[in-house]
Amino acid sequence: MCRTDLHLLDGELPDIHCPITPGHEIVGIVAALGAGVTRFVVGDRVGVPWLAWTCGVCRYCRAGLENLCPQARFTGYTCDGGYAQEVRADARYCLALPPGVPAAPLAPLLCAGLIGYRAYRKAGDAQNLGLYGFGAAAHLLTQVARHEGRRVFAFTREGDRAGQDFARELGAVWAGASGERPPEELDAAILFAPVGALVPTALAAVRPGGRVVCAGIHMSDVPAFPYGLLWGERSVASVANLTRADGEAFIALATRLGLTATVERFALADANTALARLRGGAIQGAAVLEMPGR
Repeated sequence: MCRTDLHLLDGELPDIHCPITPGHEIVGIVAALGAGVTRFVVGDRVGVPWLAWTCGVCRYCRAGLENLCPQARFTGYTCDGGYAQEVRADARYCLALPPGVPAAPLAPLLCAGLIGYRAYRKAGDAQNLGLYGFGAAAHLLTQVARHEGRRVFAFTREGDRAGQDFARELGAVWAGASGERPPEELDAAILFAPVGALVPTALAAVRPGGRVVCAGIHMSDVPAFPYGLLWGERSVASVANLTRADGEAFIALATRLGLTATVERFALADANTALARLRGGAIQGAAVLEMPGR
């Protein structure tokens, strides 16, 4: 489950068609193959991520930027997704998954991990890295950053002591509320919380030359802020979608590092309960729906 599912249900994304089945972090077993499919065989376990299809011929696709394809389709948004017992997917956009790992902890890698990793690379070689919104993506990236010797500063909702403790357990050197100033300047910050007011907050926390990366597909309006917060060659960037190359690189990295996702499991029939907990910030790590009889 992903906060984007809430944006879909709340009508905050453009051009939503109905009915649509949400869910874009799918771990499944191949049950049948379409004509010409050679990458997988029946019985393979695969991941179905957010990016479902691209045109392959536009300027962005030709330049290796298929995440920006204007005709792109997305799982659980413009194509039916994984809140279901069966799903149809284009084999070219599915990902091979490592054997021997339970399905539930693999699922968050397919969006929280992939989109988070693209945002992480956008942050450059930041040694002091701020993560605003300590949910599914941030708890995975903290493990990657600590492995690479970086220092993570975690920002949570006001009063979320459990979330701050969770961040410290995963290796964050500091954790506090999103409105607090960290004890040191940040080299970069990634915003996973869809709160536009955090853009000037994060800019105030990064050093000259630092960068603020907005990682969500939706964010509330960014308020006006003084130019002084941006001056000093600070920058603001956004991350849009992912590419198949992102997926392959991150799954390989996650496998090499033995990346562990903390998950809370829910039955498919309890999806609304899980969404309510996600909305209220009551999930540590990621929420995962499990299919009946699987």
